[in-house]
Amino acid sequence: MKSPPDVKEFPHTFAWWCLAVRFAPAVRASWTAAAAPKTAAKPAAAKKEEKKPAAKEDDVDDLFGEETEEDKAAAAEAKKKAEADKAKKAKAAPIAKSIIVWEVKPYSSDIDLDYLGKRILGIKMDGLVWKSEFKKEPVAFGVFKIIIGAVVEDLKVSTD
Repeated sequence: MKSPPDVKEFPHTFAWWCLAVRFAPAVRASWTAAAAPKTAAKPAAAKKEEKKPAAKEDDVDDLFGEETEEDKAAAAEAKKKAEADKAKKAKAAPIAKSIIVWEVKPYSSDIDLDYLGKRILGIKMDGLVWKSEFKKEPVAFGVFKIIIGAVVEDLKVSTD
């Protein structure tokens, strides 16, 4: 590398140069900018004087003309591609489901929990799947509670 740029005039370029100079010459040679052929820059005056070749009559847009076969084929191709993209996006979104565990506690010990559990499992709704069975656990003083679980689809079933 050549001498570093002026730090006061080009501080960011100087920082880049300090980083780049630490790499081995073999590594620097592998960079694409270093491997690209160097071309002489044309002066700004020469760039202004260059003129683009005149457009052919075929290249000019005909705003009121008819569609060509190529235009029709390209439009049909774009329409097919848009439909294919739409079909890809139209995949079914995942269904939001929740697993809920309820603890049903009776007011007194004289409630028949087996009957109550069977009544709860008898509730049928679209999007509601009960666990296969419930279990009874003691709370206190001879009172038991029912623990029962279900899987619900959030959009179809309310937990109220």
